[in-house]
Amino acid sequence: MLRHSQHRPFPLPGGFWVMKQVWNDLLFLHWPADEAELLPYVPKGVELEYYEGRPWVSMSPFILSPLMLRGTPPLPFAGRFLELNLRTYVSRNGVPGICFLTLEASSRLAVAGARMFAHLPYQYALMKAVRQEDGFHYNSERRRFGREAAFSALYDPADDAVFHAEPGSLVHWLTERYCLYAADRKGNLYRGHIHHLPWPLQSARVRLETNTLAQSYGLYLSAEPAVTTYTTRLDVLLWAVQRV
Repeated sequence: MLRHSQHRPFPLPGGFWVMKQVWNDLLFLHWPADEAELLPYVPKGVELEYYEGRPWVSMSPFILSPLMLRGTPPLPFAGRFLELNLRTYVSRNGVPGICFLTLEASSRLAVAGARMFAHLPYQYALMKAVRQEDGFHYNSERRRFGREAAFSALYDPADDAVFHAEPGSLVHWLTERYCLYAADRKGNLYRGHIHHLPWPLQSARVRLETNTLAQSYGLYLSAEPAVTTYTTRLDVLLWAVQRV
């Protein structure tokens, strides 16, 4: 993976990666969003990014398996779990990245570790994913300050064709991101670099059954996403987050 970096918008970071994750059966759902609703979640020191004048948010349910620290086998009790992200798009000094509003996960250990060491807004949720003949059934449910933050969908790839997003396209702008930004409780800003090969994307067939996750954060999105894709598997390397 490290030999192939020409697709990145900026060079590989220095030092060694510390963790490898594999994301399986990942659904990408993307919506244009309202700037005023998003700005409260953008940390100081980064700027909200826009595509053709609109900010965007994305949700991505997937199975994380395995999770391994460098030089170790998969972690016991946290080597496999479900995850559901809600994110938006930001940059700092011209370096594009992502900012998470929440990362729902089915592993309490993974939630505690990510909150402590990466300053990411992970939260534990009751989650279930089952593959059946009619597709992939994915469910997540949590209550936040008395509000339901639930997600339920049936999805699968629409066909077998795999493609890479065209540079300059909306899908490329949404998917090909190689760092994340997060702030701790004191407002200190951190950046974490990641690396993977270009996203192997497929057209997706999706039926959203419940989706109150964004609404629980004060985001009011259209009932149906503007863009959807599916990825069978993506191998990802992560570097330790550093204060910037």
